[in-house]
Parts: sequence; C-alpha cells; structure tokens
Amino acid sequence: MPTKLEQLLAEIDPKLTLDKTSALADSAINTFSFDSGQITDRDEFENCLTDFFCHVDSNVLGVSQSFNSEHRDFQWGRCGILLSHIYGENGMMTAFDMARTGKSGGLYAVLKAIALRMAEEYAENQIGALIGDYWKKLTLDKKLAAPDEYLEKYGHLLPSELTEGSAVRIRANFPKLLAQHPEIIRKIRSLDR
Repeated sequence: MPTKLEQLLAEIDPKLTLDKTSALADSAINTFSFDSGQITDRDEFENCLTDFFCHVDSNVLGVSQSFNSEHRDFQWGRCGILLSHIYGENGMMTAFDMARTGKSGGLYAVLKAIALRMAEEYAENQIGALIGDYWKKLTLDKKLAAPDEYLEKYGHLLPSELTEGSAVRIRANFPKLLAQHPEIIRKIRSLDR
C-alpha cells in the first residue's frame, strides 16, 4: 500500500499536472480561430485576446465560455497581468506591437505565450492545492518524517548542497521542494528520451 507521500507524488506527477495542462493549452491554441495574423486596431486586439483568454479557460478548466464572456473586463484585466509577466512591465504594448507588426512571431506568438503561461499557472495551482491538502492533514511527527522518506527515494536526484549534512534546507522548506518535484521528474524523463 502506498504511503501518503507516494500518493501525493503520484497525484502531482507531471503527466497529470504539467503535461496535461500544457496539452489542453495546445488544444486551445489549435481550436481558436482568428481572422488575421496581424491586428492593427487596439480594440480588436483587446477583444481577440479576451476571447482567447476565455477560450483557454474553457478548454483547460472546463468552465463555460459564456460564463467567462459575461466578465470580459475582468478577463481582460487578468490577460493584462499575464502579458506583464510574459513580456515585462509594458507587456500589453509589447504584445500589441507584435500583433500589429507581425514581428517576433506576431499574434500567433502572443497567443501561444498566453496559453502556455496560463497552463503553467493552472498546473502550479493544482500542484500547490494538492500539496497544501497533503501537508495540512499530516501530524507533526509525520511532517518531520516525510522529508526522510522523500530523501530516501529521491535524494539522489537533488543537488548535493541540499542533501549534505542533515539536509536542513530540505527539511525547512519541504512543501516548496514538493512543488518543484513534478518539474524535476519531467526533466529526468526528458533525458531518458
């Protein structure tokens, strides 16, 4: 019978989190239709990105697109924040310039970047929620024992500066390490290909 830690690690496996949301975002990109690869009108740009944002939400989260469409100002605000994360402080202007000029991949590159960033955030939220639920349910003794179990099974994958001595940095930040686990496993699997 798997331990609680093994159950958690199975639930946050990159195939079920990172890869799954990424595939759903790719599907959203492939199923979104837009008239042109270039948009020169600012309102048209805002409408296109808001529609796309709602489309990705619908595809990845399985929420009704009509629900998202009712809250267009809110969705556009979320999109603006996302563009700032992707392209920096003037993310909205950078994205509009790309869509307007067709440079740096144009509108398609902007949509792809939005979808991939959204997928990353959804996966991170899912992983964080699963870890939080796992951690909350552990007794203090089990919280102290969990890093030992992890180190026994996965310590060889971690940098030696984290595992040296009594691995105090891992023990002090164990939930944060768990949040990185899916990406560690994903990278290892990519090396095996």
